[in-house]
Amino acid sequence: MKKEAHQTLYRAYRPQRFEEVRGQSQVTDTLKAAIKNKKIAHAYLFSGGRGTGKTTVARILAREVGVSDKDLYEIDAASNTGVDNIRDLREGVNVVPFESPYKFYIIDEAHMLSKAAFNALLKTLEEPPAHVIFVLATTEREKIPDTIQSRCEVYAFKQPTRAVLAEIVSDVAKSEGYSLERAAAELVALLAEGSFRDALSILQKVLTVSKDKKVDVAEVESVTGAPKGEVVRTIVKAIAEKDAPKALAAVRAAVKENIDARVLTKLLIHRFRVVLLLRFAPDLAEEFSHELTEADLALAKDVAKNANVTSDTLRAILEAYSTMFYAAVPHLPLELAIIDITTPRTT
Repeated sequence: MKKEAHQTLYRAYRPQRFEEVRGQSQVTDTLKAAIKNKKIAHAYLFSGGRGTGKTTVARILAREVGVSDKDLYEIDAASNTGVDNIRDLREGVNVVPFESPYKFYIIDEAHMLSKAAFNALLKTLEEPPAHVIFVLATTEREKIPDTIQSRCEVYAFKQPTRAVLAEIVSDVAKSEGYSLERAAAELVALLAEGSFRDALSILQKVLTVSKDKKVDVAEVESVTGAPKGEVVRTIVKAIAEKDAPKALAAVRAAVKENIDARVLTKLLIHRFRVVLLLRFAPDLAEEFSHELTEADLALAKDVAKNANVTSDTLRAILEAYSTMFYAAVPHLPLELAIIDITTPRTT
């Protein structure tokens, strides 16, 4: 992947070949085999979370079957939801390609189409011209009518693992002339929430403010607004010691600094997962030594010896995280979880 001037990192390092796409081999391997065996479908449905590479893979597919830019059409269904838009498309598909074997249509956010638009599109999918290929991309497959899905080859895009995202941001940083501390790459990957696009967007902001081209965790925390490592360590230690006042005070301090409650809770989930794995699978310590800072790893090893921290501890924080989207006070679920974890149970 080569970077072009004045582009965002996500665009500059967008994969151009199937071999460059990471973490989606279940899609790319099948598509490569289909092209090799000349068994190309007339319609595909790509589903998966945002930033997982659906549109990128669609463009690569178009390129691999010989479609030029003149015969590639990208439609944003979010702003072209009506039946009239699809009728215009239906008229256009009957016109032969300018210079390619196919006219290739990518319909992004396909779930946003109206019912009437889906019905109009269905007629084209039932009897498509031989020179047309459709790719419908969606983050919400359940909103695509079954009648549409049944006429498409369906491919599910997985959210990339944190390890894959960390590897990508490290490679891109290196290509840009920066060195990225492993723990810093892990934090960027964690904050990206399974999105290639978000990971590179975060990285771009971090690289923009780096002064010495050596990026550490503190720089990522500063740019992204993630809680400082000391805040997270304070809460982890306080929970392990069942010190509710200290843990709640640290949460309150984070809130005053406008720290995102979900980011803070996600980091706590990560830390307590490490604690439990170190206790029950100590051979993983070497692997975690690359993911965490020295201070975080030392604390995790220490807390792993504390019998107060159990799977119920992690489960309570996970439940808090899952309810934060709907909480009237974003950090309240975390506060309640801390109280539940640190309050002695009465029989």
